[in-house]
Amino acid sequence: METSLFVVPTPIGNLDDITLRAISVLRDVQVVLAEDTRTSGKLLKHLDIQKPLWSYHIFNEHKKVDEIVAKMKEGQRFALVSDAGTPAISDPGYLLVKACLDAGIKIECLPGPTAFVPALVKSGLPTDRFVFEGFLPHKKGRKTRLEILSQEKRTIVLYESPHRILKALDQFIDHFGPDRPASISRELSKKFEETVNGTLLGLKTHFTSHTIKGEFVVVIGGAN
Repeated sequence: METSLFVVPTPIGNLDDITLRAISVLRDVQVVLAEDTRTSGKLLKHLDIQKPLWSYHIFNEHKKVDEIVAKMKEGQRFALVSDAGTPAISDPGYLLVKACLDAGIKIECLPGPTAFVPALVKSGLPTDRFVFEGFLPHKKGRKTRLEILSQEKRTIVLYESPHRILKALDQFIDHFGPDRPASISRELSKKFEETVNGTLLGLKTHFTSHTIKGEFVVVIGGAN
């Protein structure tokens, strides 16, 4: 059976992190499904690849999925990319993958970049067992989730946006305690990449007086 959907990770910052296989797949497929066609268009231009770009994101995926699956059944091959990293990891992709599997369509997911792995490794916190939380709920259910995580013995990895990070750190301090070991990485693989290790209180102090830019990966030590 020929593969109809390729899930293709793309660089989280440095464009040189694209894999040779990812380039080959992007050249071979007929259509690229992109979270933001402008962002993916820049990557394809950098790679000197010209392909039709179809918009596929969290706000239209439910409307698009049946059409895309139908095209695959007709023999078209698609690549799914997100703005950065591996699709379906805190990005659109799960719904399409599930629909393809239900329809008996062959899928391949290429290995490649994802932000939480380098952040976890650089944190200095235990990596043998960890829990990935992605983005926590913004409002409903957030407090309950934090209460559960406060008892989690494994290393906790999650994402946070720059405009929420200081408030989030206050919440982490309230639930985990100011002295809980933690690490924050931002701008991974980019020119101004930064990783700060210490305690939750130390991280709050640092980012209160330093640049808050880029997507944040927060790594928190497990409960003793």
